[in-house]
Amino acid sequence: MSHRQNHSLRRTLVATTAAVLLGAVGALPAAANTGCAPAVITGHAASLVPESAAWDQAHHRFLVGSLRHGTVSTVRTDGSVHTLVDDPGTLLEVAGLRVDAARDRVLVTNLDNGIGERSSAATNGRIAGIGAYDLETGRRLFYVDLAAVAGDGGPHLANDIAIGPDGTAYITDSFAPIVYRVGADGTASVLARDDRFTPQPGGYGLNGIVYRSGRLIVGKWDDGALWQIPLHHPADVQRIEVAGAEGGALLHLDGMLGRPDGSIAGTTNAFFGAGRDAEVELRSDDHWRTARLVAVRPSADPTPTAVTAGPGGSLYQLSGGLSDALGGHPTDTFTLRRL
Repeated sequence: MSHRQNHSLRRTLVATTAAVLLGAVGALPAAANTGCAPAVITGHAASLVPESAAWDQAHHRFLVGSLRHGTVSTVRTDGSVHTLVDDPGTLLEVAGLRVDAARDRVLVTNLDNGIGERSSAATNGRIAGIGAYDLETGRRLFYVDLAAVAGDGGPHLANDIAIGPDGTAYITDSFAPIVYRVGADGTASVLARDDRFTPQPGGYGLNGIVYRSGRLIVGKWDDGALWQIPLHHPADVQRIEVAGAEGGALLHLDGMLGRPDGSIAGTTNAFFGAGRDAEVELRSDDHWRTARLVAVRPSADPTPTAVTAGPGGSLYQLSGGLSDALGGHPTDTFTLRRL
């Protein structure tokens, strides 16, 4: 068997295994089997500042992106950290990160928020890109300059990613009122451009994004608004009325994750004297035309930015030290805490 055939077979086996595991997770009762999921995972890596995390089921490990170094690292359940992706000619800072198990790759957003070692005055607030990297070797498969796709010459910051069943990626831009669409082959376009997505002056706009049965659910960080974008007619953007979110309960809504039971888990954080550090749970009975906030759980760690699946159907929240990094004092530890 040739190397190419062997690699193809491996991809097929990974995809099949992932599908079986996803089916099993979807069939789990409300209480997941978390016996193999540590209560707290503390990672140690010099000023890594991870903003996002994803569970790589095939390799039984987490992946985290680094705002400080512009890298992607693996994190084992014992807290050991190893670099998987280091692409210094391309990646400045990594925020959003999703595992595409069916295609044996990880997708990451590239940006410059002024935190990274590779940040510069010329690129700060001007970078929006997405890269695809081999899940085993970290080799770059493709990279797309989304700011060039936007074509407006304005500020840009690629933030989070959702992946559809066909491998299409959808990416939010926190500095421009845009959601991008990138096909499995790297072909990119603007999916939706809507003035209602415009960030408040000096703030961040669109952030977390989740794919749900032919539609995207998108959160806006600066005001906590939730939006729905139907993929069959993306111009028909609709705001989702959220019961129980009165009084700014979703203010600073950051990373979001679609759960097997149809709910969406997310984080809110306290920045700039507003918001609160918490994990939130959202549900809908009408295909996300409306929603309800069913749980708000205060975070045990400061400034959480993401939630991720974990072993045994568990759910983890990431606290990567973003507040310290923004203050000029990046830390050497980060926490993944089981919820």
